[in-house]
This record gives sequence, C-alpha cells and structure tokens, in this order.
Amino acid sequence: MGAVTTADRGERAPKQDRSRATRQRLLEAAVACLAEHGWAGSTVSVVAERAGVSRGAAQHHFPTREDLFTAAVEYVAEERSTAIRALFPDGAGDDRRAVVAALVDLYTGPLFRAALHLWVAASNEEPLRPRVTELEARVGRETHRIAVELLGADESRPGVRETVQGLLDMARGLGLANLLTDDTGRRDRVVAQWAGILDRVLTD
Repeated sequence: MGAVTTADRGERAPKQDRSRATRQRLLEAAVACLAEHGWAGSTVSVVAERAGVSRGAAQHHFPTREDLFTAAVEYVAEERSTAIRALFPDGAGDDRRAVVAALVDLYTGPLFRAALHLWVAASNEEPLRPRVTELEARVGRETHRIAVELLGADESRPGVRETVQGLLDMARGLGLANLLTDDTGRRDRVVAQWAGILDRVLTD
C-alpha cells in the first residue's frame, strides 16, 4: 500500500467538508419539513429534495427515516442550547427575567413544533418510541443544566430543583399554547411572574 500523500489528504479534506455540509442541509431540511408537514408528510425523499441532494445521498448519511428525524431534532436542540449560552457569555448575573425569557423561547418556533410532531409520531410508531424517549431525556437534562447554571440555582437547597423543573414545564406549556395562537402578551406576563418567583426562591 502506498504512502498517503499531501495531495491525497488535500482531496480528502474537501470531501469531508462537502459531506458535513450535506449532512447539515439534510438535518435542517428535516426539521423544517417536520415542522411544516408533520410526520406523515415528511419522508426521506421530501427532505432530500428540500435539501437539494439525492435520496441515495440522504440514505448514505441516515440509513432510516428514524435516524434522520431523531438526529435532526437533536442537532437543532444542540444549536439552540449553544445559542442560549451565547446570549449570556459572562453569565446572567441577577437578570433572571432575561434567563426565563430565553428558556421560554426554546419552546416556541419551528424546533418545538418539529419536536412535538416527533413525540406524537413516537406514541404511534413503535420503532421510533425508544429513540425519541431517550433523546427527549437527554435534551431535557441538558436544558435543566443550562437553566441551573444561568439562574445560579443551588439545587442542594430544598425545593430549588423542583422550582427549576417547574419553570421548564411551564415553558413547555407556553410553547404548546403558542402553537395555536400568538400568545406573546400572556407569555410576557407569565415570564415576569416566574422571574419574581425565582428571585424569591433562589435568594431567600
């Protein structure tokens, strides 16, 4: 076997870059399709067409439909988590209202809509259920970690962990309400109320 040349490595790098770019386009297209068309209307072929790649290329990256959509929701969840951290590069300080608002925003928009379609599909599609359950648990743990970090919450104190989890449950509920109508006005009032609750619970 001949030695790997600099030219070989140079050719391989652009191929890897193209492969990563194709994978990212597929993931983003899958989330958009799931949010717009639901599980029934989101096939690998539809996603591949939207991403501008062949069905064969899509299946090279994601052999099954379940692989594609669970990876897509996980990918965008990770992107949103990174974006939330980036909003507070030096920590949130005492601005708990800004943290609550950022966490609530996690549960609005196309990502949450896509995730919701995936949850509903998982309740009916046996092969999908364990994968979505595991994914949701992992995303939930990471979101909880981010909330604790940004709020400066000491979970060794009684009731603090439950309060943080209650905040995330409330945020998910606001996201569900927002799917049907623009809930911005009520959402702002609830965010302000929860920021006050957190100030009392976390600083007492």
